[in-house]
Amino acid sequence: MLGGAIATEMLLSVVSPVASLSPAAHAAVPASALSEGSASARAVASGEPVEVTSARTEYSQTVANPDGTFTLTQSTEPQRARAVDGTWHDIDVTLQRYPDGRVGPKSAVVELSFSGGGSGSGMLTMGRGEQELRLGWPGSLPAPTLDGATATYSDVFAGVDLQLTATAEGYREVLVVKTAEAAANPELEKIKLTATGDGLSVVPGAGGGVRAVDADGNAVFRGPAGRMWDSAGEDAVGARTQFRSVPSGKQRSLSDTKDELAQPGEGDATAELPVTVGNGSVSVEPDLELLRGEKTAYPVFIDPSVGLGASEWTKLSSDGDRFWKFDEPKGVGLCGNADGYYCGSGYRDRMYFEFGASKLAGKHVLDATFRAYETWSFNCTPYWVDLERTDNISEGTRWPGPKQLDQMGDRYVSAGRGDLCSPEQPNKWIEFNDNPDEPDENLTSTVRSLADGKISRLTLMLRAKDEGEPRAWKRFDSNAELKVWYAHKPGVPTSVGAIPGTGTKAQCRSSSDPLTVTVDTPTVQARVQTKVEAHEGDEEGSLQAEFVMQRSSTDTNSGSWSQVWSDYKPDSGWDPDGTLEKTTTDKRADGGLYRFRARTQSHWAYNGKSGDLFSPYSAWCYLRIDSTAPRVPDIVPGAPYTECTANDCAAHGGPGKPGTFTFKPNTADKDVKAYRWRLLTSDADATKRVSAPTTNASVQVKDVKPGLPGTQTLSVEASDLKLDKEGRVRWGPPAELAFKVAAAPGPTGRWRFDDGGPGSGLTVAKDTGEVGTRHNLVLRDEAGTGWSTLARRGAGDYSLRLNDNLSDPSRQVGYASTDGAAVNTQDSFTVSAWAYLTDASTNHVVLSAPGEYGSALTLYYSTAYKKWVFNRTDRDKNDPVYIRSLADAESPPLRVWTHLTGVFDTQNDADKSNDTIQLFINGRPQGDPIVLADVAPTYEPWTADRNLMIGRSKVAGAYGEYFLGRVDEIAVWQDTRTPEQIREEDRLDKDGVPANELVAHWDATISQGSQVIESPEDPDDPASTTFPYRHGPMTLSGSGAALTGEDATALVLNGSSGYASATGPVVDETGSFTVSARVRLNKALLAAKPVGYRGLVAAQATPVGKESSWALWVEKPAENVYWWKFGRTSVDSNGKVTDTAIDMGQEPVGDKEWDTWVDVTGVFDSGLPFTGSDGSERFGAAQLFIGQFAQQGGDDLGLDTVQRGGGSLSAGRGSGGGATGHYLPGDLAKVRVWVGAMTRDQVMSQIAQPTT
Repeated sequence: MLGGAIATEMLLSVVSPVASLSPAAHAAVPASALSEGSASARAVASGEPVEVTSARTEYSQTVANPDGTFTLTQSTEPQRARAVDGTWHDIDVTLQRYPDGRVGPKSAVVELSFSGGGSGSGMLTMGRGEQELRLGWPGSLPAPTLDGATATYSDVFAGVDLQLTATAEGYREVLVVKTAEAAANPELEKIKLTATGDGLSVVPGAGGGVRAVDADGNAVFRGPAGRMWDSAGEDAVGARTQFRSVPSGKQRSLSDTKDELAQPGEGDATAELPVTVGNGSVSVEPDLELLRGEKTAYPVFIDPSVGLGASEWTKLSSDGDRFWKFDEPKGVGLCGNADGYYCGSGYRDRMYFEFGASKLAGKHVLDATFRAYETWSFNCTPYWVDLERTDNISEGTRWPGPKQLDQMGDRYVSAGRGDLCSPEQPNKWIEFNDNPDEPDENLTSTVRSLADGKISRLTLMLRAKDEGEPRAWKRFDSNAELKVWYAHKPGVPTSVGAIPGTGTKAQCRSSSDPLTVTVDTPTVQARVQTKVEAHEGDEEGSLQAEFVMQRSSTDTNSGSWSQVWSDYKPDSGWDPDGTLEKTTTDKRADGGLYRFRARTQSHWAYNGKSGDLFSPYSAWCYLRIDSTAPRVPDIVPGAPYTECTANDCAAHGGPGKPGTFTFKPNTADKDVKAYRWRLLTSDADATKRVSAPTTNASVQVKDVKPGLPGTQTLSVEASDLKLDKEGRVRWGPPAELAFKVAAAPGPTGRWRFDDGGPGSGLTVAKDTGEVGTRHNLVLRDEAGTGWSTLARRGAGDYSLRLNDNLSDPSRQVGYASTDGAAVNTQDSFTVSAWAYLTDASTNHVVLSAPGEYGSALTLYYSTAYKKWVFNRTDRDKNDPVYIRSLADAESPPLRVWTHLTGVFDTQNDADKSNDTIQLFINGRPQGDPIVLADVAPTYEPWTADRNLMIGRSKVAGAYGEYFLGRVDEIAVWQDTRTPEQIREEDRLDKDGVPANELVAHWDATISQGSQVIESPEDPDDPASTTFPYRHGPMTLSGSGAALTGEDATALVLNGSSGYASATGPVVDETGSFTVSARVRLNKALLAAKPVGYRGLVAAQATPVGKESSWALWVEKPAENVYWWKFGRTSVDSNGKVTDTAIDMGQEPVGDKEWDTWVDVTGVFDSGLPFTGSDGSERFGAAQLFIGQFAQQGGDDLGLDTVQRGGGSLSAGRGSGGGATGHYLPGDLAKVRVWVGAMTRDQVMSQIAQPTT
């Protein structure tokens, strides 16, 4: 060889699970961009397809068709990039020099720049929005030489060049070791780069790869293990020859003219280099035998990685080579020898392309085509190419590749040989589309499952049908396309209800409290909508509402139900998304008990065919026809509230401020004896009842207290106290009056503790309150105080750390305090804080307001009561009387976030005898308000005149009871917060949605041995190398569980004894939380289970009894029928079940959901109202998500009695029905738990990620 080099690639290759990750991901869409509705109207009018320019992305393009359908074309590689001004440009990765001296590509889908020379710490930066990854070289870097997309830094070590190459989605990095003398440099024995990020953590990836993940553990950037190879092959240096005929007696060579430093050549020696991550760095250790061996031929190449795409792709070879995110044509089939031509040594190649749902999510797929671009064939004779659906791929996928699941299609083709064939065979798109004559071709139905969220990602494999025939070898380009024709899918209608009389306002009531309707032809309504993009300013879909009504055979809830009426609206034609449809039933029987529901129907026409789609039905609404019931009463508002009219809706009063309203009987009534009323904040609002002083008399109610600001509706019903057919007091139809409530004063103090991160050196937490004087908190005692990334509002947030970093109790004296009193304890007030307690051996105070001798208020954990406590003292003296509001339950879990609120209420008067205190936990009141004077006759509402203390209290003139753990989101109000406001505070809204924080993440894909480890991300602490909550690994059972897999690692469970477990709980389950698992069901194992079998995916045990406080599971209610479920269970002190809340899938597990990865998520929202079994308003309901879609399949979603978990948190088994077991037949990739209830949009963006 003439000279040579060894090339070693140190890479952190990058791929993103979201398609919007461009330098201008948040750039405004130009005003001229066409929406779906506008583009569709133009297409219909012109008879030609029109692009929906507002839907254009780097990877996809959508067009509206003249028949009302849409076509989405999704590419694996980016087709364009977006500038900051929102304009689109072609991809151009030619490097240019920036004004700041750095270099980067002209147009790419990531913000990428390389060093212009100087300090190695700035070698590379790559980002998306506010997230950025930075890699640093250990020494200085010379000014680079630019050649197209590659920057070469010469002699970074003696005889060693560093090459950085920009790609459309990321970069690749190669070290070129030019000589054996250069290879002897000891600095090459371990190549180490610094790795830091903003909003990202660098963690191990699958198969020895590496990932940069966000605060939810989702891979934003990732890459495979590195490789190195030498130049022992015949064509290692320079351009490789094209496939050609050569003189007799010589072997032929087949390759690609573009390959330079891109991949190993035939005959090259290779080695894989797993990436090591830790201590703010990534490193690889080159194979020294290959680097310095006697037979080493220079140069050596490493498989380059590319990244950041909405899709993934790879090529696997049976000789062990893998080409993840390759960017030049690769082969499929047997690369061998035939007819005097040579391809390779006889290895087999397969190619994989993976797609996310992208803009298909929630749409109805009508047709689908997969396209791959063929650039070469072994000869001019056609051979069969198969398209197969497989399980998913990752950066760690290896030969033989993921499990093959289903045939998608095959094609008999030859292309790419140009004029070497007659007739000519140019490069050609090979299209795979279902052949109606071949029932085993299932591409359209499979893509439909992807759009429906049944599968998380769609992976398609190209392979030669005959992998033993070298003449069937072909080459395809790295970019492939999925082209899909779709129509909008209908969504469950909203605003479903009945109008009780001749008015205009509709209500939907449960079976325990049917709506009374006084007319025998009631009007019902429903608002139609599409499943996604509902009411987003674009009138999508051709929609219709379908209503059905049933009657009880006994006119009681115990009777059987049969359909008596149905109708559609509009009567003809179709209406757009968001239309409120109303219809009147035919004559119904007086005294009859009825129920009705509605669903949305949509219509499509495509390719000469048409059809209708239906959403699931809404919940049942119950009503009783009663022509003799009292009529709608009159409501007369009094001070301070006034009725809203069309032209006047002035705000008065405020939350918790009582208003006076007079209820009068309807002039048609003669025997009204009582009224009941409620505020319609939710469908489950509690009612209050008041008796008329005399028959048919008016009643003045003075305690109507709205809980929230804004427009409120007061609903009032009248009763003659007669009983209905079920023995309940009958109430007439409701009257409604709207009035507006003024906004409440903001907090007088709020401390979010987001001022500084660990190691920042800051010692002040700013007060961001809205009323009065600001009182910043100062951290006292440097050793015991600091900032923590364990913070309730998630990514980018911090909390106050107190003392649990110290093992010596005498040194655990850290706290924070204001300069001056921050709350007037003599008047009504509310204090609130999130607490993360790590020790229960002694009292630990969250906050207090001290005086000279003691504390006027203390919010704390009591070791004597083993409960959270909010207390006041009767007076400021050395031996006061403590007046306590105690938590309902003992032994709260440690190392979980709990929301604590203490309310002191003077009842807005100077009478101390009616002053009360009450503790709320996670938005729930604990017991009844405590009247202070009843407990301590000596009570005085005394004023604490010292600083507000965080983390300690004052007793008998001395400070103590220091807190151990974290404290976050402290707020103080100088008024009594209403229960509604406290629940709102408990939601902890961030940018208009409830905040959540990942508190547990076990990842099997990066684990080995006998433990599923915690994913070590902590994006807000660059120095961290562990998961911040540190629950420890899940330990595998002694049998039936293994971390293995043919193509990639997963937790593989045998369904009879295998599981993994850790100690829980990881959240306070009396509050809101979200749990999600990525699971792969084993169809064969589950099919062998008996009817009634339940396989638990993940579950948290209850402290007593063999039940699960929460669980995700799959259930087999009948042969060949399986359902996903999420549920909660409450037990008493003996472990007996007292209540359950279960949500289930809207449809059984489908054919496409087996043996592939599915995201199953359970959300428990502790603030979600529902009507309890006793008819009262309760809070806390379960919801199941499959992929990004809420299932709405259960009718018992509310949990009447709160329940905390205790003991084992398991993956693959759990407790239920009085037994522990219920082993899962299947595999698990990861289990994650968040504190906080996710919304649908959050499930989509933080878990399901449909755009990847």
